[in-house]
Amino acid sequence: MQGADTDTVAAALERGDPLPGTGGFAGELDGSLVRDVLGRYPLFVERRVADGNAGAVSPAAWSHDPTALADPRSFPAGHIRDDSGTRQRWSLPSPEPFGDCETAIERVRTAVETSVDAVETAGLAIAFSGGVDSALLAARLDVPLYVAGFPDSHDVEAARSAANLLGTEVRVVELTHDAIERAVPEIARATGRTNAMAVQIALPLYLVAEQVAADGFDRLALGQGADELFGGYAKVAKAPEDPRVEADTVRGAQQEVIASLPDQLERDVLALRAAGVEPVTPLLHDRVVDAALRLDGDLLVDGETRKVALRAAARGSLPEEIASRDKKAAQYGSLAARELDRLARQAGYKRRMDDHVTQYVESLVQ
Repeated sequence: MQGADTDTVAAALERGDPLPGTGGFAGELDGSLVRDVLGRYPLFVERRVADGNAGAVSPAAWSHDPTALADPRSFPAGHIRDDSGTRQRWSLPSPEPFGDCETAIERVRTAVETSVDAVETAGLAIAFSGGVDSALLAARLDVPLYVAGFPDSHDVEAARSAANLLGTEVRVVELTHDAIERAVPEIARATGRTNAMAVQIALPLYLVAEQVAADGFDRLALGQGADELFGGYAKVAKAPEDPRVEADTVRGAQQEVIASLPDQLERDVLALRAAGVEPVTPLLHDRVVDAALRLDGDLLVDGETRKVALRAAARGSLPEEIASRDKKAAQYGSLAARELDRLARQAGYKRRMDDHVTQYVESLVQ
């Protein structure tokens, strides 16, 4: 079992508790396979198991690493597989929101600070973009900071300025075309994904992780989950007008994007492990998830301000300039997406072609 002790998982199964106080879990428990409600740890089974009827699953038919299986299929988050077959055991709760703003912000602050402060710092580095999410980690954990990007990228500039405000330094992993060309097929093979967006997102993380591992660290802390949990996406802020979400409220849109986490986390964990580090994600601890799910819509988004409650809670740890700072998605802030597109076009995969970057990625894997 990865991520939690078996007694905690067994109790969560018995109670049907989706948030039992862990940072996620996945693996085998008394002959059954289980994966937490947010899919924070990868778990895979052979296709014959995924498509088959009830029955015991042999140790050779499942793994945390898809490359260890002949025909892997992702085991669904929140599910159990036992003698009765595969079925959902946990679903994301929809609790009533906190009664008042002050209580909500204090609960978020306590959950975030407790989760970050509990992280063991031995062998740890931080993937640092200079935004509020990773800065919360940097302000409370005395470990090295790393950022990946091309020299003129937004993320490099933002990370340097935020590190200066925090009175520390950040190591820049300078991206190059050669590094991207080498890393793309490695990411695709490790994650089993060749679509352009998945590879673009994983690229800066993977290349930071490689450098972190080369420098002797085996764990990488990230601010993952904050955008999904706390209303960091434009499509959440614009609900229900944004066609990318079905929900008719901001809280409903928040739940939609949280439901996308298992797929995203699977990609990122596999990429980081392939690069030689284990991800550490304190902002995805159950206590943080529980607090985020209890926020009213105006504590997620207020006008042009996103992640309202998280920013308010972060002001106890961060300078105002960082707490209120917006950020770009890593694939854009690092310029990895732009330069991967450039490489695809240089290789003859023009934008008029259908999904030209994905075609380019597939050519590198063959």
